[in-house]
Amino acid sequence: MPTILQNVVFPVAKDPDVLPLYADAETWTTVRNRPVRLSENAHIDNVISRESMRVRSGNRVSFASYFNAFPAAYWQRWTVVDRVQLELRTQGPGTIIVYRSNASGVQQRVDSRAVTGDATSAFDLPLRSFSDGGWYWFDLIASTEDLELQGGRWSTEAQPVETGKLSLGMTTYNKPDYCVGTLRNVAENPGLLEGIDRIFLVDQGTQKVRDEAGFDDVAAALGEKLQVIEQGNLGGSGGFARSMSETLEREDTDFLLLLDDDVEFEAESALRALQFGRFSRTPVIVGGHMFDLLDKPVLHAWAEVVRPGPFLWGPSFEEQHRHDFRKRNLRQTPWMHARLDSDYNGWWMCMIPKKIIADIGLSLPVFIKWDDAEYGLRARNAGYRTVSMPGVALWHVSWIDKDDSQDWQAFFHTRNRIIAGLLHSGQPQGGKLLQNSGRQDIKKLLNMQYYATQLAVDGMRSVLRGPKNLHADLPKAMPAARATAADFPETHVFRSGDADTPYARGGRALPLLKKPKDYPTGLRLGAYTARMVPTHWRRTVSEDDAQTPELEYAKVDALWWRIPRHSSVLIGAADGSGKMWYRHDREKFRRLLKESRALVREIEKNWDRLADEYRAALPEITSVAEWKRTFEGR
Repeated sequence: MPTILQNVVFPVAKDPDVLPLYADAETWTTVRNRPVRLSENAHIDNVISRESMRVRSGNRVSFASYFNAFPAAYWQRWTVVDRVQLELRTQGPGTIIVYRSNASGVQQRVDSRAVTGDATSAFDLPLRSFSDGGWYWFDLIASTEDLELQGGRWSTEAQPVETGKLSLGMTTYNKPDYCVGTLRNVAENPGLLEGIDRIFLVDQGTQKVRDEAGFDDVAAALGEKLQVIEQGNLGGSGGFARSMSETLEREDTDFLLLLDDDVEFEAESALRALQFGRFSRTPVIVGGHMFDLLDKPVLHAWAEVVRPGPFLWGPSFEEQHRHDFRKRNLRQTPWMHARLDSDYNGWWMCMIPKKIIADIGLSLPVFIKWDDAEYGLRARNAGYRTVSMPGVALWHVSWIDKDDSQDWQAFFHTRNRIIAGLLHSGQPQGGKLLQNSGRQDIKKLLNMQYYATQLAVDGMRSVLRGPKNLHADLPKAMPAARATAADFPETHVFRSGDADTPYARGGRALPLLKKPKDYPTGLRLGAYTARMVPTHWRRTVSEDDAQTPELEYAKVDALWWRIPRHSSVLIGAADGSGKMWYRHDREKFRRLLKESRALVREIEKNWDRLADEYRAALPEITSVAEWKRTFEGR
């Protein structure tokens, strides 16, 4: 009996924005080395159901799409599957053509078949020549009448390595509406529900999910599969660690799928992740991609890595970032056909085998930021790899309208990056990590972002206190970081209609319509810093600047190398909620610069000792026993 690896699916919400992720128009050309669509043969009105779609008479639609093509390279590299069968059920006259690609994205025809009436067509496809990359997909061409795809699936006769079920671990803080929506999505997908052992909903908020409209109905539908756990706010790392701990006690669970709360969930993706995990030769972490919930065809990144020099996370190359499938689909994006390896996957959607959790422990107790990247690096060091799997994805609220490097999260950005570096950097003194972190502090100071710099300084002090305080600090670090904002006036947001809203006497800076060319790099950056730091060290604020801002900037135009020219500016908040007034403060500038430089030097001098302490403590601070003490408030 064949095992289904991947179903052909369509969006039932009739959202035209997401259609390019499921089907692609066939006719394209190239203008100035860019793909241009000539005709639109796939239309949202032709989606009949979750499993079926109509191709109008005389039209051709390709299913070389994110959700419906088959990522052959990943299955060949990581699993025991050596061939797959594509089965399509159609009604009406037309032609099916099966294609493959190589790692360069070159399209190659594999097979074709004419169909008429009610037909079931099967294609046996080997997985032998995809070591560096490549996909399988199919096109449908309707003849003199409409051709209807009534169902499709990719399956295998191979035997899985593991047969256990999947548990879901959702962590939430005051997002009850999203959580109920995700639970409803799961409850309405019987195929997924059959493969689920338990759903751990870890509620750490004050707006309880159990009080949300619709929760009682969805809880009744899920029955004993749903387990709601209410605990204090221990951040994402504490919520996900709770799911990990609970999973280890479930005999029928082989895999834990971590999910963020503010998401829309493609249920088929969970089944694909489960099947990929079951057929993997050795345990692998299976990560899901993230699409922008507010701009749904836009992908956050394909494969993310931690660069060893500066020890910074990000996509393995820049072209992946915010890829828009409306502009370039799978066939028009050569890099998407190469098999890309990851160091980690974001925990917005990430499936971890129970065997890995049992072997390397639970999440690092750091509240938020770097917990997912550190876990991926820890797993890699133990011999387990992370696969960011094409066709496995959800939609998550993006960070385009946020700047968490300047709010309370700045503490965790700095502290947790350094801790992760102490644990996993293989370079002397962490390579360029501390140098890069120190430069970020200088940039913030020159931009009058004293609050964010204070939190970075506090984060470095926390690093120096060692790993023994991490669990105790979990419930306290975030409130402390937020409370610190009271001492920094630039954190206040002036909203429209506020009586005390300041107005810039010089008006609003002209918007930048072109990419600026004065970005300082290399020697110019060194000269810029050498000039601006003494300027700010000596600068005093005029009476005019103390009373009113000199100029107003939109957030997008507030470039970090231009703002330091001013002593008093009004800048738009990242989320568009209002304006923030940044004023030079010589005392804070001098104090924070000295403290930042001194702490960087101290961590650098003691790097080897600190690395030994954190690495020695890692098994204990990520253990079930230590986490249980934290869950219980001890």
